[in-house]
Amino acid sequence: MKNKLTLRLEKDLIKEAKKYANEKGTSVSQLVADYFAMIKSQKSTSKREKKISPISSSLSGILKKSDLNEDDYKTHLEEKYLK
Repeated sequence: MKNKLTLRLEKDLIKEAKKYANEKGTSVSQLVADYFAMIKSQKSTSKREKKISPISSSLSGILKKSDLNEDDYKTHLEEKYLK
């Protein structure tokens, strides 16, 4: 069931929100609803992250992005399974 929510904002902010919503082909109400839904989604995602085992959690972030190389991984697989 949908309920009404009243927001008090600066006139300039309301004007910009309406302009943005119009450009996106939606309403300010839908923008606010989408934002609240995103917040809810992020909360449930963070709750799921807490369910990761301590061992897995301790390994998270152990490698730097520069250490990850797809070609090196392919070479490793070739050496392991094709030789």
